Amino acid sequence: MTIAPKPYSRTRKRLLAAAASLAIAGGIGFGAVATGTAPVLADAVRVEAPQVPGFADVVERVSPAVVSVKVKAKIEPAADDGSDQSDDPDGMNNLPDNPQLRQFFKQFRGFGDQNGQGGGNRRFSHRDHNNDQPRPVAQGSGFFISDDGYLVTNNHVVEEGSAFTVVMNDGKELDAKLIGTDPRTDLAVLKVDGVGKFTYVDFADDSKVRVGDWVVAVGNPFGLGGTVTAGIVSARGRDIGAGPYDDFIQIDASVNRGNSGGPTFNLNGQVVGINTAIFSPSGGSVGIAFDIPASTAKQVVQDLMKSGSVQRGWLGVEIQPVTSDIAESLGLKSQNGALVSGAQDGGPGKKAGITAGDVITQVEGKDVASPKELARLIGAYPPGKSVDVTVWRDGKSQTIKVDLGTLPSTDKQASADPQQPAAPAKPAALADLGLTVTKSENGKGLVVTDVDPDSDAADRGIQPGDVITSVNSTEVNGTEDVAKAMADAVKSGRKAVLMQITRDDSNRFVALPVAKG
Repeated sequence: MTIAPKPYSRTRKRLLAAAASLAIAGGIGFGAVATGTAPVLADAVRVEAPQVPGFADVVERVSPAVVSVKVKAKIEPAADDGSDQSDDPDGMNNLPDNPQLRQFFKQFRGFGDQNGQGGGNRRFSHRDHNNDQPRPVAQGSGFFISDDGYLVTNNHVVEEGSAFTVVMNDGKELDAKLIGTDPRTDLAVLKVDGVGKFTYVDFADDSKVRVGDWVVAVGNPFGLGGTVTAGIVSARGRDIGAGPYDDFIQIDASVNRGNSGGPTFNLNGQVVGINTAIFSPSGGSVGIAFDIPASTAKQVVQDLMKSGSVQRGWLGVEIQPVTSDIAESLGLKSQNGALVSGAQDGGPGKKAGITAGDVITQVEGKDVASPKELARLIGAYPPGKSVDVTVWRDGKSQTIKVDLGTLPSTDKQASADPQQPAAPAKPAALADLGLTVTKSENGKGLVVTDVDPDSDAADRGIQPGDVITSVNSTEVNGTEDVAKAMADAVKSGRKAVLMQITRDDSNRFVALPVAKG
């Protein structure tokens, strides 16, 4: 009996067709064995992230204008006594027996960079050099500001040098000559004479720089060559005690030794500042670097290129900040201004009538916020310029015209005759002020012989030996003068009196409360 095969069901036919299609798609014929064939792989992971602007375009354009600066100097031997130095090649035997001092000289010997910035971390061997040949003393950075080879760097990079070499971005080395320096702003200008034109950069308008702006620093850290770091502007108007014209831009881009003199750029490729100092307990970058603002550098550089030096106006006065106590004692509504503690004999200020006790509040109508601001304003004018100086005196403002002089090459102030020693006899007490005083030997002023350690006078730094020469701009020759000045202050509704103190041939003002509760 023959049994006919059962026809396929419709569902079964569909399943077989699907299987055949899958096998063909995988490269396997229907019914073929798949063993040993390549597996089918999924696509690699790829994320379509938002495109963030980078610094590559800026760096590509400005890098040819940034150079490394190598500085050499002729170094005379410390002694020529014929002694054998072979057992002391580094010259360390003459140093004091101080481990920290010796370690410092071992690390930084041969580099002339102040502030721990300009030199790299290499040590140059002196044994392979002839004594008459210049030896490496510093390394730093710089940048071209003109196509004919003028470039800017820091004064502290070049100040000990007698020969200068500029290393271009492509490694080419060129000799440079020193055009001029300005120690007060720590700037210097070099000149390279080469064939063709140099790529150069321009200064930005730093008044438009805002805290939080992106910046890029390019330089030669540790002598490694062209290196780029990025960050933001962290602060403006920093005073780090480097000089009378401190007005630094603080950035957090990484800056290290060797970056000195290098530029900091905005995203338009313009120089907003020049790297000059870092704050670092360790000696390396901790994200706190300070730049000379472009506005300061631009003016100084122009003067250096023109004449090799910078001529600044000079007022010839000694100044100090206006504290809240001083403002109260003088009837000022704010602490703005610069208090004149002394006018130098023969100086422009004294000739014009500015006296100790005046508070300079404006120059040519521009407000003076602080002594630093006054120094910058006056220094920006050329010698011989006639300027209007507004002062606060005797409870009101008045304007004095001053013909500025030339700022001396030294920052030392003229001093008066040496102060005579205090007479030991007849001490008198100013109990309310915590002071014991006696008349000076020349009859001018009161010499402080004792200070109550718990008094306001002690808190404000008055010491035995100080001489009180005036109170509220009135000369003091006895304790009765002080008492009268205090009484007048109370009648005027003031809570403090302003004392002029002389110490070590210099003057300063101290505000003291007229009474203690």
